[in-house]
Amino acid sequence: MTTSRWNGIYVGTLALMATILGFLVWSVPRNEEGMAWFDPMIPGGWMAWTFPVALFFFIIACLLILFTLLAIRFPETPRRGVLRIETTRGDRLFITLLGSAFINLGWLFFFGAPLTWPLILCLLYAAAVFRWV
Repeated sequence: MTTSRWNGIYVGTLALMATILGFLVWSVPRNEEGMAWFDPMIPGGWMAWTFPVALFFFIIACLLILFTLLAIRFPETPRRGVLRIETTRGDRLFITLLGSAFINLGWLFFFGAPLTWPLILCLLYAAAVFRWV
């Protein structure tokens, strides 16, 4: 595929993601004080679809799409890291997401909210996984 065609795919994907993100922000409930970021987006729904929950799943979907495009555009051969297993980008993403979930759950158990510091720990963990695993 030519570079210009890939640029079109990138721009189209980015436009679609921006549109969906705009829809999510537009869907945030409003009250007399402004946007109610933590109120349910679907009142009476079976799941607490608040904006942060929807944003979390949106980011996961965007990561999966990004990694799919990267795998198609730049095929990768598995590499061996510190764990002595062969991993690809997708494997390292899965290890990062799983480890980040445990970091956040452990932080909630020992320290409670807010989750600012574990977010920083997760970013450092992700950088380490993608560098050395």
